[in-house]
Amino acid sequence: MQSHNLSKSAAIRSRLDHPIIDSDGHQLEAGPLFFDYLRAEAGAKAIEGFTSVTFDGFPDQSWATLSRQERHERRSMRPTWWATPMRNTRDLATAMFPKLFHERMDELGLDLSVIYPTLGLIAVQIADEEVRRAAARALNKMKAEMFAGYTDRLLPVATIPMHTPREAIEELEFSVRELGMRAVMMASYVRRPVKAAVRISPEAARYSYWLDTYGLDSEYDYDPVWAKCLELKVSPTFHSVGYSWGSRATPSNYIHNHLGNFAASADAVCRGLLLGGVPKRFPQLTFAFMEGGVAWARTLQCDLLSHWEKRNWEAVQNYNPAYADQEVFRDLCRQYGDRFLTHRATEVLTAQNYAMSRGEDPVMLDEWAPSGIASPEDINRIFTDQLYFGCEGDDPLNALAFDTKGLPAEARLHALYGSDLGHWDVPDMAEAAEEAHELVEEGVIATTDFRDLVFIDPARFWTSTNPDFFKDTIVKDAVNKALWK
Repeated sequence: MQSHNLSKSAAIRSRLDHPIIDSDGHQLEAGPLFFDYLRAEAGAKAIEGFTSVTFDGFPDQSWATLSRQERHERRSMRPTWWATPMRNTRDLATAMFPKLFHERMDELGLDLSVIYPTLGLIAVQIADEEVRRAAARALNKMKAEMFAGYTDRLLPVATIPMHTPREAIEELEFSVRELGMRAVMMASYVRRPVKAAVRISPEAARYSYWLDTYGLDSEYDYDPVWAKCLELKVSPTFHSVGYSWGSRATPSNYIHNHLGNFAASADAVCRGLLLGGVPKRFPQLTFAFMEGGVAWARTLQCDLLSHWEKRNWEAVQNYNPAYADQEVFRDLCRQYGDRFLTHRATEVLTAQNYAMSRGEDPVMLDEWAPSGIASPEDINRIFTDQLYFGCEGDDPLNALAFDTKGLPAEARLHALYGSDLGHWDVPDMAEAAEEAHELVEEGVIATTDFRDLVFIDPARFWTSTNPDFFKDTIVKDAVNKALWK
């Protein structure tokens, strides 16, 4: 084929001496087919349960059925709308049909794509356990069967519900051992009711919840889940929306809700895992946070380093009320308190200490203890050795993964190229890889950075727990040559 007949992305790929691995493509599940699988899994009632639940997991808040006033009063979030390709009908079909997706891979400039679910983003948030687990199981069976015969270039991702360790482990066992799936998607959080609010008013409690991110202050001990991941040789990847909670829940504007949402959910679970000590307890396990980019990760890393410097157990003694010199404070109060505070030194100091120490639990004073982190080096090691960050190709802030200026130990982060094919972020599938390469052409990242983004870092991540991840794929030899020369 002559180069002038190639798509823009295919033309880019033809000039590279390495594969492009897409770590975050998407399938648009055909509703009627999914319902066939769901019906077979749990009966017609499961379909009713799936279609009646809203995106945020709460019933009776369906935005579409409410008046504008009711949406405002209930703060019912405007959901996703017009989010799949329609005018470009071939792209729509590509996102639905693995056979067509596989046929177009050269045109898309991609060697291999790891395909995440779309309905899975909803399934993992369903509050009803029976419906949630049935939906995940049906999706995983459907993926395994639909992608059979195409896994040399398309690897489907299993949906893993995380409401309890037991259901997570059972679905991990089934999807990996029985279905042979190599990649797993976990919810970034579980929305749990505030028990005190439930006791006051079960109805009002629907609007009161907290986010369980599996590490710090979790409802359950999720260490058996991470141990199971190591046993099954899969790395946890987190891919959840970050809207419908916090500031991203307006009833009128989807863009307002969508902006920064994936970074918000990734930041939440990353903080929970890290400060809960999960990476330290499982140093051989890697974790990926998809579609949120890398800017939030660089910010979190720097914030953690700053907080370590000022809030580690030794440093925080600077603020320990026990070390206040009352005589010195009285002298200073007499000299500088003027008519306002000259004779109130003891009263002022007592009030200050009370405000800062009221109800304090001595066991909780060392807030770094649960994390197992003992130094800035620990923080940097976790970020550079265990954490990977999914980046859409056209995001100029991807450069932050490779720019180590001003950072200790030149802590370069690992970025994973994600095409997001199948969603509205990609107006034309055949131009997605080319858009990623524009960062090189515009001088935002170097050629070597691009190679790391689309090949080296994905190869490292997906083989970090499973050296045979790329077995029987067309990139196997290139990965082996690059990583294990």
